[in-house]
Amino acid sequence: MPIKSAAGDDNPNAGDASLPRLGLLGTWRSLRGGPGHRGVASDHFDGERFFNPVGGTGRSLADLLRWHRTARRRQWPGWVENRATPAPVTLVEPGQVALTFINHITFLVQLPGLNVLTDPVYSGRASPFRNIGPQRVRAAGLALADLPPIDVVLVSHNHYDHLDLATLIWLQQHRSPRFVTSLGNEAFLRRFGLRDVHQLDWWQSVEVPGALITMTPARHWSARSPRNRNRTLWGGFMVRSGDHQLYFAGDTGLGAHFGELRERLGAPDISLLPIGAYEPRWFMQEQHMNPDDAVRAHLELRTPLSIATHFGCFQLTDEGIDEPVEELAAARMRHGVSPEAFQVLETGETRTFELGAPARSQAHVRGPAAAGTRTQRAPDAESPVPG
Repeated sequence: MPIKSAAGDDNPNAGDASLPRLGLLGTWRSLRGGPGHRGVASDHFDGERFFNPVGGTGRSLADLLRWHRTARRRQWPGWVENRATPAPVTLVEPGQVALTFINHITFLVQLPGLNVLTDPVYSGRASPFRNIGPQRVRAAGLALADLPPIDVVLVSHNHYDHLDLATLIWLQQHRSPRFVTSLGNEAFLRRFGLRDVHQLDWWQSVEVPGALITMTPARHWSARSPRNRNRTLWGGFMVRSGDHQLYFAGDTGLGAHFGELRERLGAPDISLLPIGAYEPRWFMQEQHMNPDDAVRAHLELRTPLSIATHFGCFQLTDEGIDEPVEELAAARMRHGVSPEAFQVLETGETRTFELGAPARSQAHVRGPAAAGTRTQRAPDAESPVPG
């Protein structure tokens, strides 16, 4: 399959210029979504298609048409300049984790001896097409060429704002990481040249040097096109390194799975929780949390520290670009959660967290967002969670 360089793209809002292009054949294969999964039925799989044990699994075409007919879409800016420049650390000590918010759902997670990317998206659009679909309004906070060595890439599900084939192909060509994804995606990714791919069902784990990675449930759905709806699984990941755990929720609605995760795996030291793409609620509630839901999940997990994800890059739904962060602040106040306990990083900001009791964070930010380096305290990991 021919894959061309995207260098020279004259679109000012395009993604990273070094990304490969899939071409017509690659786009067609991307839309097909691979063979999916067939196997033994379970509490979230009927033998051919996945479903959520509680609630629906995606909306109908009639619901989609109703949304577009009645939408009250807030206006987003055409382009936003990032205010922070990342300074990824070169050495993470035991008991530490460094987080760089790259954009949307993508974080660089640096643990002792292990660098992880979550759902990396560097393309100009969250779409199978170059000229149609939600377009980024800001550059990635850390350029592809500036990424350190990457050991593991987590791919939570196959929606275009999470499974970005051009980015994954670039990572295979330039970083050669291990890819860990949800059930049904392995064969699909291998068709595009990804080599070290591991797919997991909910509660299954894979060991990588320096960590144990467990796939966790979520309330969501999957599709690359209407013909392959829910043929592959969706979920989050718990990454256990030494005595500490980091939870990446992926995409999810609020549900009982947060309490089940805590009971089965223990409370995470840090949780990456989505706060955006939530309006209108009648359409999005079962698949995307709003900021109030995210704070409730934070409390249910009994995690001492949560970090906001899934906002500020692509306009996927009706709320304004600043509303997720503003509503998160209001939700924290309603539930008695401090700003230190549920934080928002600037796009392009790197912050190092010292885990344990008391947990502390060190922010590494350059540019107008900060005059230098600041230190702040996070809640004591052993103290009761407020609310």
